[in-house]
Amino acid sequence: MSFGQGGPGWGPGDQQTPDWAALADASAARNRRKKWIFIGAGAVATAAVVAVVAAVIVNAGSSDDGKSTSALPSPPALPSDSAQPGPSFSHVAPPPPPNPYDFVASAKKDTAPLGADTLFPGQSLTLGSGAYAKGPTGKVTDCASVTQGSLGATLANNGCRQVIRATFTKDGVAVTVGVAVFDTDVQATKAKEQASGGIASLSGSGVNTFCRGGSVCRNTTNSYGRYAYFTISGFTNGKNVTQGDTAVFAAGNDLAKFTFDQIVARGRNQASAAAARPAA
Repeated sequence: MSFGQGGPGWGPGDQQTPDWAALADASAARNRRKKWIFIGAGAVATAAVVAVVAAVIVNAGSSDDGKSTSALPSPPALPSDSAQPGPSFSHVAPPPPPNPYDFVASAKKDTAPLGADTLFPGQSLTLGSGAYAKGPTGKVTDCASVTQGSLGATLANNGCRQVIRATFTKDGVAVTVGVAVFDTDVQATKAKEQASGGIASLSGSGVNTFCRGGSVCRNTTNSYGRYAYFTISGFTNGKNVTQGDTAVFAAGNDLAKFTFDQIVARGRNQASAAAARPAA
């Protein structure tokens, strides 16, 4: 009796012994088929995983997400080894420039050459009311000797060192300027405040005597620094000056302002020279 087509040729009650070797070979063949099936399935799964990873990488680098590489933060800049140090600035403020007034306020600083040629250079002056010819000049250390009235005592009492004079003429009008020199501006200021009388006119070198012998003339008094300066102006023909003689007043004002400007310039020139000298 048979259990199936191609089945083993044995049955109940059949005393025939099974072919164990054939059975073993068949079992081994089945096991080999299962093993290859498992290996093939693993390879397929591995390939699928690789494909998925590759797709993720490609998608991450694509522009489908709406972002570009320019939107990504740039790496921080590193300092270059060749960078040079920037300029440095001193926190110490430079000293202030010298004050020009200081150089004409005291004999200790006012050391520039001083005389009629430095205060009144040239042979003529062109000022506000016209051109003036320079006449005689002079310098004395006896300050009272070139004054009129009580001005001499005032200069002497305040320590006057010298008086420098110069005379200028224009159209029949003569003006003598007298500059009294002191050691300090305090002395010069006191002399100006206490002054009465006036400077004596200086004639010669083609200029006739004027403002002497009781004739009426115009006087001015002022000071700057250690210098007190005075003018006396009048007519060269001895005529008395009146309030209506504007030419005389203008001439006196012109020469007084010129003298002031010369003293100021003296201070500025010495201050500029001091600023240009290197620091000790």
